[in-house]
Amino acid sequence: MSRQLAAAVVAMMAVAGIGDARAQDYPTRTATVIVPFAAGGPADITGRIVADIFSRYLGQKFVVENVVGAGGTTGALRAAKAAADGYTILSGHLGTNALAPAFYPSLGYDPQKDFEPVGLTAEYPELLVVRKDFPANNLREFIAYAKANPDKLNVGHAGLGSVSYIGCLLLHAAIGIKPTMIPFTGTAPVLNAMLGGQVDYECDPVLGTLSQVQAGNVKALAVAARKRSPLLPDVPTSHEQGLPEFDIAPFYGVFVPSGTPHGG
Repeated sequence: MSRQLAAAVVAMMAVAGIGDARAQDYPTRTATVIVPFAAGGPADITGRIVADIFSRYLGQKFVVENVVGAGGTTGALRAAKAAADGYTILSGHLGTNALAPAFYPSLGYDPQKDFEPVGLTAEYPELLVVRKDFPANNLREFIAYAKANPDKLNVGHAGLGSVSYIGCLLLHAAIGIKPTMIPFTGTAPVLNAMLGGQVDYECDPVLGTLSQVQAGNVKALAVAARKRSPLLPDVPTSHEQGLPEFDIAPFYGVFVPSGTPHGG
């Protein structure tokens, strides 16, 4: 996964002209990659790979700063208001750079007007993950239990408008339930709460829970896609299990404040 993402970032740099930046004496100092969620989740992992590749290819440090809160919009707002000089970069996604205005009427930034996309870094299908002792072993059993016990369920997510929130919102709409949704600063803290038994399930891109699923510490019930994930080939899809409405693969990308000069 890291190699595939690295290849995508290198390709993105070439298309955006970032690879020619040395000829323009950029960068001459440390740059910041803002990750708008807590460390450890898919947004953070993606952002750190981006920062590492930029550092190696451009010869200066690109450091990650985790700016958490409000479903990623706190960090996105800081990036949007930063100087358009190439030294502040946002590792954003579907929530922060597309759907946020639907959840935050007083957002403080316009994803289309205040940012320029540098490139797409990844798309991960979401995964329905439940605690190890959850009384369901597949999506059909989960749906039956959830419909019978909606008031007993606690759902963890990374904040209103985050991809984990949007994914479970889609799941809940598809099966007709309204469980308790608990916000965290990222999906890594959600996973820790699930391991501790405080959260029953979450909807998180595959990368975020991969290691814990493989270790058997949590159970993956469905990949929200038409095709199985090569990372978890034994986990059936939502389509296979009769719930095609649960289909979501959020994008992750690199963004800079509008007006930032481009190489090339």
